[in-house]
Amino acid sequence: MENKNLLAIAREFGSPVYVYDSSKIVSQYNRLNDAFKKVKQVKLNYAVKALSNLAILKLVNSLGAGLDTVSIQEVQLGLAAGVKPGDIIFTPNGVSLEEIEEVAAMGVQINIDNLSILEQFGTKHPNVPVCIRINPHVLAGGNSKISVGHIDSKFGISIHQIPHILRIVENTGMNINGIHMHTGSDILDVEVFLYASEILFETAKHFKDLDFIDFGSGFKVPYKEGDIETNVEEFGEKLTKRFNDFCKEYGKELTLGFEPGKFLVSEAGYFLAKVNVVKQTTSTVFAGVDTGLNHLIRPMFYGSHHEIINVSNPEGRQRFYSVVGYICETDTFATNRRISEITEGDIIAFKNAGAYCFSMASNYNSRFRPAEVLWHNNEAHLIRQRETFEDLTKNQVDVDIFSKVVEKVS
Repeated sequence: MENKNLLAIAREFGSPVYVYDSSKIVSQYNRLNDAFKKVKQVKLNYAVKALSNLAILKLVNSLGAGLDTVSIQEVQLGLAAGVKPGDIIFTPNGVSLEEIEEVAAMGVQINIDNLSILEQFGTKHPNVPVCIRINPHVLAGGNSKISVGHIDSKFGISIHQIPHILRIVENTGMNINGIHMHTGSDILDVEVFLYASEILFETAKHFKDLDFIDFGSGFKVPYKEGDIETNVEEFGEKLTKRFNDFCKEYGKELTLGFEPGKFLVSEAGYFLAKVNVVKQTTSTVFAGVDTGLNHLIRPMFYGSHHEIINVSNPEGRQRFYSVVGYICETDTFATNRRISEITEGDIIAFKNAGAYCFSMASNYNSRFRPAEVLWHNNEAHLIRQRETFEDLTKNQVDVDIFSKVVEKVS
């Protein structure tokens, strides 16, 4: 997207506002799909938690993607977007047996990641196809906060507990049709991921009627100029050969599954904010914007880097700014960052704002959540209205009890 497009959107829809470029989502989907074009059956299930707007779900589904969901509400969003139940996989963590049963009744593929629920579900519903999430005990991501495959993770069933899984499957007679893993985000070392894949292949050999093997995702995208990213083409070439060899060994053509979220939508997103104030202290120049950690928590929560550009003055002389929000907390987006000279009223853009940005937004400080806009075929389409005061109060219940307390006291 060009600066003029972003400025026009800020003028039309106000700020702060999230903007998503559909062409980038399409190109990322095609890139990953092409990396595995020599596999006969590939299924990409978009991770809804990354960005759950209905328009985005409809877009990825139109490309041929299914959905990876982690809550019954995400399943319901997928169904509302027109996604077929059979194209949705449910991979929750720590939810109740009742929620899993409710989702299974919708015809969605179930993925279970603990022994207790596996035994309970298999005992009650032995004929319902179930995928099992394995923890390979491999730290594939670079950030411990977003790696979920290590030995002390709450996610997945340990590979050392395979005998327990087999006992449960045999005793219940349940139908295991898939094996799954997810090692974490920001995977850089393809060889480490391939090592984890070997563990998944070895696990799959214990189950004779599989339909698919799901390798999760976690591919790293670049966050700044010159940043490194996962080489999905190299990964695709190496895993394709190993997967095809395994299918021959297994005696059946299996589906190779992935659940990309950040990879598909991160670079497509821009978050636009207006500069309220430029404030200089004894050592720092602050650019205070009309948003905060309530709308974009990743820099504070994960230490994530988002490139910041001044779309109102992109060619201006660069100066050092600390970009901060308007929340009554320390909500610093960037410290001493080189940005084209900022003036109060300028529109700045946070890049890589497509994944885990709006979906993690809140109403902290009673601020409204922002609007969302989809840039599609060179046109801006509003896909979520900005919240209003009525949205803040509509679920609150006004109880008339305090006047009676006052009367009693008096």
